[in-house]
Amino acid sequence: HLIFTHFFPVYSTNGNMALFSISEDTPVGTQVYTLNGTDPEGDGVRYGLTFEKGSKEYFRVDPKSGRVTLISALDREVENEMSVLVSITDGRNKVVENGRVFVTDANDEKPEFLNLPFIVNVPEDTKAGSSIFTVQAVDKDLGSGGSVTYFLQTFPNTKFTIDGHSGVLRIKPGEFLDYETSKTHFVTVVAKDGGGKYNGQHQVMSSSATVTINVLDAQDSPPTFVGTPYFGYVYEVSVPGSEIFTVFAKDGDQGNPNPIQYSIVNGSDGSFSMNSSSGCITLTTYPVQLRNELYELKVQASEFGPENELLDFSTTLVTIRVVDLNNHPPTFYGENGPQNRFELTMYEHPPEGEILRGLKITVNDSDQGANAKFRLRLVGPGRVLRVVPQTVLNEAQVTIIVENSTAIDYERYTFLSFKLLAIEIDTPERFSATADIIIHLLDTNDNTPKFSTDYYIARIPENSPGGSNVVSITATDPDSGLWGEVKYSIYGSGADLFLIHPTSGIVYTQPWATLDAEVKSKYNFYVKAEDTEGKYSLAEVFVTVLDQNDHPPEFNENFLEKTMIIGAPVKVEAVDDDAEEPNNVIEYSIMKADPENVFDINTSTGEIKLKPFIKSMEIVQNITRQKDCKWSVVVQARDRGSPSFTTTAVVKIDITENPLSGPMAAFLMQSRDNPMKALGMVAGVISVMVMITVLISTAIYMRNSKSNRIVPARRIIRRRRKEQQHWNFKAPFGSSEGPDRLVADDVESNVPNRNKNNSGSWPKPPPPSAPVLPPPPVANPRLVVERQKSAVPTVSGSLSSRSYSRTPSQKSIASKDTEGRPSQSKEGTISSALVSELKKRMEQKIIEANQGYYY
Repeated sequence: HLIFTHFFPVYSTNGNMALFSISEDTPVGTQVYTLNGTDPEGDGVRYGLTFEKGSKEYFRVDPKSGRVTLISALDREVENEMSVLVSITDGRNKVVENGRVFVTDANDEKPEFLNLPFIVNVPEDTKAGSSIFTVQAVDKDLGSGGSVTYFLQTFPNTKFTIDGHSGVLRIKPGEFLDYETSKTHFVTVVAKDGGGKYNGQHQVMSSSATVTINVLDAQDSPPTFVGTPYFGYVYEVSVPGSEIFTVFAKDGDQGNPNPIQYSIVNGSDGSFSMNSSSGCITLTTYPVQLRNELYELKVQASEFGPENELLDFSTTLVTIRVVDLNNHPPTFYGENGPQNRFELTMYEHPPEGEILRGLKITVNDSDQGANAKFRLRLVGPGRVLRVVPQTVLNEAQVTIIVENSTAIDYERYTFLSFKLLAIEIDTPERFSATADIIIHLLDTNDNTPKFSTDYYIARIPENSPGGSNVVSITATDPDSGLWGEVKYSIYGSGADLFLIHPTSGIVYTQPWATLDAEVKSKYNFYVKAEDTEGKYSLAEVFVTVLDQNDHPPEFNENFLEKTMIIGAPVKVEAVDDDAEEPNNVIEYSIMKADPENVFDINTSTGEIKLKPFIKSMEIVQNITRQKDCKWSVVVQARDRGSPSFTTTAVVKIDITENPLSGPMAAFLMQSRDNPMKALGMVAGVISVMVMITVLISTAIYMRNSKSNRIVPARRIIRRRRKEQQHWNFKAPFGSSEGPDRLVADDVESNVPNRNKNNSGSWPKPPPPSAPVLPPPPVANPRLVVERQKSAVPTVSGSLSSRSYSRTPSQKSIASKDTEGRPSQSKEGTISSALVSELKKRMEQKIIEANQGYYY
């Protein structure tokens, strides 16, 4: 047999699902139960779960683990209880049991209103606090979630209130309904449940509905006259029975109006009568028999009920005026009678405020009183003329005054057209009259000639022949006749080479003028446009002379001689006298060379250099068998103008090798054409070193001053005394041994032929002294110069130099380079001397700075 047993609970639910309950808000996919069972024989078991045929399946069980999962959403309000069949089997035997699942409530339902829509009819005379309607709503949830309370959404000036428990809708105390003010009211009622759990959280649900309250009219308002105040008129042609005016009134209670009857209460003096049904007032006598010009009739509108009883009434005044009949329109008169067209001829721009005396206009209306009152209006170009007077009673003389003199312009209008209107003001007929006013204008010379632009820009090629057109000047004068004719003239410091045609305005060059952009390329002058009375205006003319390619490039000489050191270029330069690019831009090229294919030239700068593969004199001597190594190059200079000009020059180049090496030699070679550059560099280096020395000295002094004691001995570098070493410089000029080269001898403790009386040595500074620089090896004389450049004495020592005599071996080394070739002594003489002189000056500055530091 198979039996169900109890194991560790899952969600506090396990076993065979007997009397199992689950909340309706349980999410789909949740494990809600575990079927637990065992086989006494210890075999494995499998579980099953089914529903009754035709019913919806809400759960699914895992056959092995017995876990029951919710697969469909629950709704207690639809199905609150269900039956399930759970089974357990070991493969041979099977046990099936019935289980009941109860769905518990969650707060998932909103309150629902009954008997929608809510429409209520309420008489307007219902008393305040009266109950007018009961709202009912139900909530399908249980417990607090199913209880419902009511409230109104608050609106300004609401007239209603509701009981929160019963749903009874009442009129607020102190409030009243008025059909005439508002026929319909809309009230929004909200039904709210008591709240409850849903998905683990407390939730309150609500719904709303609108109550439409129709206000029913009641008899509480008197009749109302429409269109007040009332005015009527009796005219001179009226007869007895003429209708003067009709009044109209309506019942104030419009929902169920009652009939209205009219009557005259007083004020008629027997001269007027009134129709009780229509409200029409009629004349009962002739106008000449009326004793007053103004009558005020008090009339009454009465409201009667179904049984002809008087319910309510109201009164108003009707004002009746006895007036003249408006049967004469306004009329304009000239000197000879009625006239509707007036013309005048005058000069333009009359003074503002001037009266147009040439216009003789009178206006008249033959009626009397208000019928003879009318307004004058001038219609035409705005604010040019104005009419006086603007309001007329019976008759007036019309005056036209100038208001805007600028607008009366002959160049804009040859004539001005206006309409003079006379319109009655206070009459229903609004009779009117119209007259045309035509003003013919005469021209005056009121304009100056005006150029088409304030300045003119012109361009003309240089070398243009005399009399060439430059630019066309245009000026106009809008005046008529001779006043509109313009004559041109020219003046200014830049106008010497130019003329202008007096009538056409064409600017052209003097017949003898020659324009050259290289001499002057910019001209400016003024032109004047003048009319026959001397009124004029000015404009400025700017003339640019365009450069033409009329100068070929030129070398200083057609035959040039240059000395080229291998690795350094030589430069040729040509000049083009044209004023602008590209006419004065020069391109260089090699037309011919002897030997060929050994030189390159920079097309922009004209620098000529050897091909990269020529790096030594050996290669040069392999190319040519001549010992002097002088090669010829034909260089062409071509400008970029159109057409292009060319010039050639023969450059004789003497090829030699650089006698020096290292960065200092390279710098000197680059500065050989500018010796001031080398001197400036040396002066800059010395200045920097002096400044550094001064800064260090100042810092030490300040430090010692703060400690109130001076201890220079602590700043001295003490070392074992040994034989000092010195540099040996050859005299820069005047040596009998040939070109001077800088050579340093070996320094040993015993030098047999040391020359202590050499004039090139400096006095030895007092101790302490720093170790002197070691001498360079004699194997390579070029390294001596490089060491001299890189060696800098320390701030605590001094550098002194001594002369040494050359040994025969040193002389031999100095006369040959490392490759065994004879040195180029002639070319290196000046450079060696310059290096020696600069070095001596630098060391002298350093010694002086060191002496100032210690003393």
